[in-house]
Amino acid sequence: MNNIRARLMNDLQRIEAERYRLRKGEEVQDFICLMLEYIGDPQSELRDGLIYPTFYAWILEQRLLSSDELRAVLAVLLDEQHLFHGIGGQGDETVFTRTFTVLVIGLIIQRHREQPFLDAAGFRQLKAALLRYYAEEKDLRGYVEEGGWAHSAAHGADAIDELVQCPESGEPVQLEVLEAVRGMLQNGVYLFREEEDERMATIVDTMILRNLLARERIAEWISSLAACGSQPRSNSQYINRINSKNFVRALYFRRDSEYFGKKLQEALLAAELKMNKFAAETGDSVQ
Repeated sequence: MNNIRARLMNDLQRIEAERYRLRKGEEVQDFICLMLEYIGDPQSELRDGLIYPTFYAWILEQRLLSSDELRAVLAVLLDEQHLFHGIGGQGDETVFTRTFTVLVIGLIIQRHREQPFLDAAGFRQLKAALLRYYAEEKDLRGYVEEGGWAHSAAHGADAIDELVQCPESGEPVQLEVLEAVRGMLQNGVYLFREEEDERMATIVDTMILRNLLARERIAEWISSLAACGSQPRSNSQYINRINSKNFVRALYFRRDSEYFGKKLQEALLAAELKMNKFAAETGDSVQ
């Protein structure tokens, strides 16, 4: 363990023990640069147990970062050494940098929602980078035996759920987000098994709950999502169908059925039926 990393761990352990309060003479900036440097540390104790909770406390609970400081941190998080560090790779440790970067981006978006500090250009840049990340992330592992949680689909969904709630996210942004969710569900390679579907369902549930997009548009999207159920069978089609089916179920059982309205409820039920080979057309063999 190098001395800089060891000192950061000791400092953050002490700050955690003191309920994330800084001592007299200390400033947030005394720690932020190193926290950003080690945000994707391969050992979860530092990145997941110390750095992320400290960002959470300082950004949302104590609001220790000013608007200028939040913009400066966000600029670093969106760069090629953080959100896009090793993007497109699979099976290596760079995934931890990307997925814990996107978690902190979610905190900053929530702060912007509550107390806006991004101008229109800054928001567009943020939105574009976040959706680019969700499209280009290929390491979709959930829990990694050596290293702990990566969970890119889930962490990205958390940040996107904050994005759709921003006042700047009109209908075009909501529709872009739905396509990003489709792309993640129907990735053709990775079958989600660690409740990523629930985290993605939260995005659409938020759209419905907050009336961010007309239910008719969401119903149309749900219906189009189910098209994978009738495509020629292949391993990628199987993955896309199961991921999408589980997503539809997660969304449907999130709320009482009356909450959706008739058209959306019917779309959800029809989509599930179309993707459920155990209840689909009579005579269709189960595989």
